[in-house]
Amino acid sequence: MRNVIVLSLLLLLNIHHVISAPKGVTASLSAKWSMTPFLLETSEFIGEDGNEKFWQFVDTVKELTVYKQGESVRSYYNLVLKKAGQFLTDLQVNLLKFALALRSYSPAVQASQQIASDEPPPEACPAFVSIHGQRSCSTKDIKKLLKAAAGRPKPYLHKNDHTYPGVNKTDVPVVILYAEIGTKKFTSFHKVLSEKAGEGTLVYVLRHFVAVPKPQKMLLSGYGVELAIKSTEYKAVDDTKVKESGANAEEDNNDEVQGFVFGKLKKSHPELQEQLVELRKHLLESTNDMVPLKVWEMQDLSFQAAARIMSVPKFDALKLMRDLSQNFPSKARSLTRVAVKQEMRKEIEENQKRLGESIGVHAGDGELFINGLHIDLDIHNPFSILDILRGEARVLEGLHNLGIKGEHQGQLLRLPVNPVDDSYALDIRHPAIMWINDVENDLVYRSWPTGVQELLRATFPGVIRQIRRNLFNLVLFLDPVREESVELVKLAELFYKHKIPLRIGFVFVVNTKDEIDGSSDAGVGFFRLLNYIADEYDSSQALMSIVSMYNKVDAGETLSVDAISAYLKRKFPKANAERILGIESEYDDKRKDGALFYKNSGLGALPLALFNGVPLSPDEMDPDELETIILQRIMDTTTTFQRAVFMGQLTEGSNVVDYLMEQANVVPRMNPLILSTDRKYLDFTAKPVVDDWEDTTMFSFFDSRDKTAVMAKRMKYFTNTDEDGMSAVTVWIAGDFETVSGRKLLLGALKRVKASPGVRVGVIDNPSGKPSEDNTVLYRAIWASLLTQKNKAAAEFVQKLLREESIQLLQKGTKMKDLLMQGMDRDAFEKKFNTLEVDFIRSQQLFCRDVLKLSPGQQAVISNGRILGPFEEQEEFTVEDFQLLEKITLSGSAENVKAKVKLMGMKAKHASDLVMKVDALLTAAPKGEVRRDVHFAKDSHSVLRLSPRENEVFYDVVAVVDPLTREAQKMSPLLIVLSQVVNVRLQVFMNCRAKLSEMPLKSFYRFVLESDVNFLANDTVSPGPVARFMELPESPLLTLIMITPESWMVQADRSPHDLDNIHLQEVSGVVEAEYELEHLLLEGHCFDLSTGQPPRGLQFTLGMSRDPLMYDTIVMANLGYFQLKANPGAWILKLRKGRSEEIYQVLTHDGTDSPADAGDVLVVLNSFHSKIIKVRVQKKAEKMNEDLLSENSESKGIWDSIASVWSTFEKSITGGGSKKEDGEREKEDVLNIFSVASGHLYERFLRIMMLSVLRHTKTPVKFWFLKNYLSPSFKETIAHMAEKYGFQYELVQYKWPRWLHQQTEKQRVIWGYKILFLDVLFPLAVDKIIFVDADQIVRADLKDLRDFDLEGAPYGYTPFCDSRREMEGYRFWKSGYWASHLGHRKYHISALYVVDLKKFRKIAAGDRLRGQYQALSQDPNSLSNLDQDLPNNMIHQVVIKSLPQEWMWCETWCDDASKVSAKTIDLCNNPKTKEPKLTAAARIVPEWVEYDNEIKQLLGQVQEQQDTATQKHTPSPSQHEKVEDRRDEL
Repeated sequence: MRNVIVLSLLLLLNIHHVISAPKGVTASLSAKWSMTPFLLETSEFIGEDGNEKFWQFVDTVKELTVYKQGESVRSYYNLVLKKAGQFLTDLQVNLLKFALALRSYSPAVQASQQIASDEPPPEACPAFVSIHGQRSCSTKDIKKLLKAAAGRPKPYLHKNDHTYPGVNKTDVPVVILYAEIGTKKFTSFHKVLSEKAGEGTLVYVLRHFVAVPKPQKMLLSGYGVELAIKSTEYKAVDDTKVKESGANAEEDNNDEVQGFVFGKLKKSHPELQEQLVELRKHLLESTNDMVPLKVWEMQDLSFQAAARIMSVPKFDALKLMRDLSQNFPSKARSLTRVAVKQEMRKEIEENQKRLGESIGVHAGDGELFINGLHIDLDIHNPFSILDILRGEARVLEGLHNLGIKGEHQGQLLRLPVNPVDDSYALDIRHPAIMWINDVENDLVYRSWPTGVQELLRATFPGVIRQIRRNLFNLVLFLDPVREESVELVKLAELFYKHKIPLRIGFVFVVNTKDEIDGSSDAGVGFFRLLNYIADEYDSSQALMSIVSMYNKVDAGETLSVDAISAYLKRKFPKANAERILGIESEYDDKRKDGALFYKNSGLGALPLALFNGVPLSPDEMDPDELETIILQRIMDTTTTFQRAVFMGQLTEGSNVVDYLMEQANVVPRMNPLILSTDRKYLDFTAKPVVDDWEDTTMFSFFDSRDKTAVMAKRMKYFTNTDEDGMSAVTVWIAGDFETVSGRKLLLGALKRVKASPGVRVGVIDNPSGKPSEDNTVLYRAIWASLLTQKNKAAAEFVQKLLREESIQLLQKGTKMKDLLMQGMDRDAFEKKFNTLEVDFIRSQQLFCRDVLKLSPGQQAVISNGRILGPFEEQEEFTVEDFQLLEKITLSGSAENVKAKVKLMGMKAKHASDLVMKVDALLTAAPKGEVRRDVHFAKDSHSVLRLSPRENEVFYDVVAVVDPLTREAQKMSPLLIVLSQVVNVRLQVFMNCRAKLSEMPLKSFYRFVLESDVNFLANDTVSPGPVARFMELPESPLLTLIMITPESWMVQADRSPHDLDNIHLQEVSGVVEAEYELEHLLLEGHCFDLSTGQPPRGLQFTLGMSRDPLMYDTIVMANLGYFQLKANPGAWILKLRKGRSEEIYQVLTHDGTDSPADAGDVLVVLNSFHSKIIKVRVQKKAEKMNEDLLSENSESKGIWDSIASVWSTFEKSITGGGSKKEDGEREKEDVLNIFSVASGHLYERFLRIMMLSVLRHTKTPVKFWFLKNYLSPSFKETIAHMAEKYGFQYELVQYKWPRWLHQQTEKQRVIWGYKILFLDVLFPLAVDKIIFVDADQIVRADLKDLRDFDLEGAPYGYTPFCDSRREMEGYRFWKSGYWASHLGHRKYHISALYVVDLKKFRKIAAGDRLRGQYQALSQDPNSLSNLDQDLPNNMIHQVVIKSLPQEWMWCETWCDDASKVSAKTIDLCNNPKTKEPKLTAAARIVPEWVEYDNEIKQLLGQVQEQQDTATQKHTPSPSQHEKVEDRRDEL
């Protein structure tokens, strides 16, 4: 039936036999570097899972490249995936395919390649080693090179280098192998080096190096392409014909147009090919209805699009959403006919209300959540999303392997895992602290207000509020005899005297031996005297006494016994010295408490201070610094208290100290090992095939995860369960229990179990020698009791067994059975004890060695999978430490996990295991942001739902999007690819906006992204991902915009067409645009450490060791921002030679790849992600008063000025002179002209402007063009023009910084570049620059403008003409905002201006302009002519010097009489006549046509030369050669 319809349609159309190729636009983006092999990218992907896996993979694919020859490209690719599959799960293999399609790891491979080329490689070497700077291509030379290596400096290794896992030694030579994995040459090197590294004679590092890189371009993906519809109010299209490239896009035959699938039709009716092409074209024309819609037709478009999407089968819905949003301008009319159900409207409104309340999302917003993580598409790109997917995969697969499915997965994922605190506090409610004052109760403070609400009262900044509450507590731990104590006590007195609201307490750590008394030990005497004064008088009196006692001690001396008794006699003559200081003293109570508290607290060396319980670091304890530090802490803590009062957590009734000590970061003692932020965890998520540990050989072949899983499965526990039978904390003790320290450790753990319900302890043996019957007696007894006895009996028996008296009995020959206790099953125990083999202990020792990284005999403690250890020889782990460890483990996430696991209703032992495993998994995962719970009120009409495949790991993806927004254009293809890559449970809510008043989208859009590498029918790799726009209407004028990740700098590389003005009616075939990723940006922020301000005008250079100055940049004052162009590789960042290097030095840097204090800043770029670094600099001591941007001339001596006068005189006589003889003079005498242009017409104008400048000046000219928007054809021909007319030129580029408000319209972006970056676009050597609009014709010497006196203003502009009277109604600046803002000043035109860059930088004009722009540009209605409105708006802050009117004549605003004296003529648009530019140019400026013809002639000659050159060089390649070429591209 379908065929009949087609045929009748064809007849109806009465088609003539005309074949016209399909029209369209394609855009592609290639990397600047050659294609990198998939095998190497795969190795980098696997390397992210750990070094061990990387080297296992490398061993597996040692000689894989031999298969390249015999196989097709597709089967070789599949072979690589198969090999990778041995180390990856199915989900990870899918992510690997996605990563390879994205070429996500190509920069990592290329970075190594670049580092290799910097070595440089020896001639004709497929692989080579570099040993401390000496290179060789042969394995035979390794020995010889190693001998002398020690004398040469070691090479610098980067964070991402692959180091072979050998013995960790620092004193052996480093050998770097540059080779391509999988090749024979690699294998021969690898064999030698891996053996030597295993023996520990060298460190072996591998870096990728492909000796002969493939010449093919590598096409990238992960970016968007927009075709925006341009306004044609003023015709601005070039009429020069473009030479078409012969290429036609292979037609997308499978596309369906209005229900006809043309691919199938052409197959079934080959005889109707031509007519079918015409039919397709006719149908396209009829659907691409671009007639503008009436306002009432637009109102409901968003809801209509949603209704249409929800009405199709759900598997097609995303594709439809992609189609509607990406081709909206041509689909809009068809949407107006869709009816919207009332239920859908109502449901959308309800959901929007709920989303607004729960997550702050409003109508029209687009948001994406993956497993509750918010993915901001303005910041994230496919590369970072791939990283998120990988990170999530580890947790999701872990939970899946642990048997957690469905809803439970989401609940556990969303549990709050408390981040690791870096400031723990010690509980200060301890009797050993002697408080000197009490802000709440002492009379001194009675006049102060007591309410905590006082904290919220406004005060001047820096004022400390005096509130009668113990908000701030300082505890000092001191040894009174030590010299440091003196200053600290005086400081405490200072705080007390000045009534700082600080409660001060002392802990005096003195000798604890009973026999020592005050007459022999000054510390004890001091303590007793202090107690006496405190008892008899009061604490404050005690503090005063200490100070006056210390005042008597000379500097450098310490407190002596004599000084104390002398003080006692003098101050308290009636007191009985013997009764106070002597042996029988009544004032000795609590003497030991201080020392004991100090010992148990686990704090470091004395003296110490705690502020609200948080210890101060040793370098903060300097008495000179301490005062400021404490006051600063008081200020900082005040804000925390204010928040607590505001949130109602701290109320009038609260005890402040109790409130402080109940916070999550308060611990019973300090143990750096437990509290450190650097934490390692076991991975319990493997599912080994067998769980056998009796067979040690079998066990030794397991990898770390499998070994861990077997241990967890076979472990037996001493438990003390909660009432629900579960244990939230599982502790494993590893050690040798034949040693005293091993027994002590286990005993401590068992004591803690007894005291604390919800803890269980497992024991692992790690004997000091090879396990045998003799050195495992105790452990076998422990194990036998665990296997045969009831829990309580086993625990009591083991505690008895571990006591030293039992050990002595055993050593004297007592039998084990004689130590058994009442109530034990003796027979079962004896039978088990006597028959236990030691094989399983060998496996345990292997586990300790390979997984816990312990040597035989070393000890470690594992708490819910977190590894603490190995312990040092003398390191003690006490019962208090176990208590602390338990608290930390529970507060992390164990408590929360236990609550969730409890709801799953499983057996207690299994549940406790699960808590341990899930806790280890969740706390080991990197802490991201908070996971949101996105729920919809109803989801039957407005939420598109796709269910995941059963029994597989799935990602929970929620998208909230209005189908007609830029977010939808981006999100719909992303969601389609996501659902192909991973298993998703998807919900897409149609977040529609009501009552639209304008078209929601004004552009066509494609997002270039593929889920897997694509192959052609003949099994070769397809050329790569491309953005295709095939069904485009022909009438509108389009401009092409590339929307790439933030740090990419992209430029058009090849296209004969005008990509700024694409008009399909005037082209035949396809407009092809080829772009290149020219640079990856290195961005940074730089601050001067001494001032904290950005060092304005500081210059950095970036290069490599062989070419140190490749790119340079200037630091902005806004955020100290700078950007440098780079590419994958290792780069060296330096201060630029000259003033920057003379005045400044680099002190520290973050985010770089060299140590923070290294002089050379080394930065490795090895991914498509943004790289942002922080650099801190400081002026050199002798240059403190110098300013980077100050004039250099002041420092010139008299001889310099005489010399320069003489050289000017000499030149005037000789008529010039050699150009290079005086850099200064040469610098002065160049005209620097800056201009921007986009599109072929403006480039044509630009060439004419250049010619008119050159015709009117004798001064050498240098043109500066903004490279970002120039067409490939302009960049090709500019060099020929420079050669013919003898000028210099430079292309400058700058990427719009991410923090500066982005413009979306291309024209506005170009305007922004005209004004916003003047201070950073040009080198500091350029003093003055003149901006000339492209559509201007110059009739005077611009040297006069350059030398014009700006009278101290940073720039000069010409005001708008007033002389043409009939245009009065169009002069917008004469009324409204502008009239009042400008006052008596004029409104200036931005077509021509001169900038004094020195002054401009000195007064930070660029930073001010950017600041004002940032404030104004948020409002879409302000700055309508950005480049012109901004300087006029800032006229009061950055002065404009008005240039004489004749510098700028334009017909629209100036009368004809003034044209005669015009120095430049601008082709302004005329709002009245709207005359096209080209006609106006020829009419207004007679010389324009001559200039135009002259340039056309030149371009014609250039074209001819190129054509003849091409014909000479291109023999036609045979088909055979082509196939060969494609074969080897992996």
